[in-house]
Amino acid sequence: MEAIILAGGLGIRLRSVVSDVPKPMAPINGRPFLEILLDHMGKYNFEHIVLSTGYMYEKIEQHFGENYKGIKISYAIEESPLGTGGGILNAFSKCNEDDVVVLNGDTLFEIDYDTLAVFYRTHPTRLAVVLRQVSDTSRYGAVTTDCCDCISRFSEKDASHGAGSINGGIYMMNRSLFKGFNIGEKFSFEKDIMQKRFTEEKFYAYVSGDFFIDIGIPEDYERLNDLVR
Repeated sequence: MEAIILAGGLGIRLRSVVSDVPKPMAPINGRPFLEILLDHMGKYNFEHIVLSTGYMYEKIEQHFGENYKGIKISYAIEESPLGTGGGILNAFSKCNEDDVVVLNGDTLFEIDYDTLAVFYRTHPTRLAVVLRQVSDTSRYGAVTTDCCDCISRFSEKDASHGAGSINGGIYMMNRSLFKGFNIGEKFSFEKDIMQKRFTEEKFYAYVSGDFFIDIGIPEDYERLNDLVR
């Protein structure tokens, strides 16, 4: 398997506690968060991972180089912010496969990637979205599915509340989803592809209850520091 990790965000909300490194390199008890993420992925069949980088990209490259514990590492650098869609498309240029796992570089979601790959390959789709069940969807926005596990609705954050499923920030997708967009073009994967097309073609939801934490805000960053020893 191949993967793209979106690691180019500015991390503005985390600047009050982490300001000298990019967000994916935020130290978790002395280790960069991205190491913890890659260690979990190393349990599965990933041979090549592309890091989509931007802000302070040099610090990521200097730390990881071209190989991490047997996984080949490549870099797709954003000279200026491209949005999630532009970042993924730019990183696809470094991938060999057409079907690739994509995930956020500031979220640890300990899913079984082998099971995700089987789910994707046994459903007639170009996109599988990993959802996380939570007690309150208001921070993230809710994702609703039908009886066949197809995505039927997206609700914006603060417009939803209570228990439900949220976008866990992990996808398996085909590069053909980006036909019509150009490398270097800034656009949002969530708004310009997912939310515009889910009524036109079937996007399937893979729902998981595995451990999930997003270090994008100081409270959760500190919580992960307390959990990882």
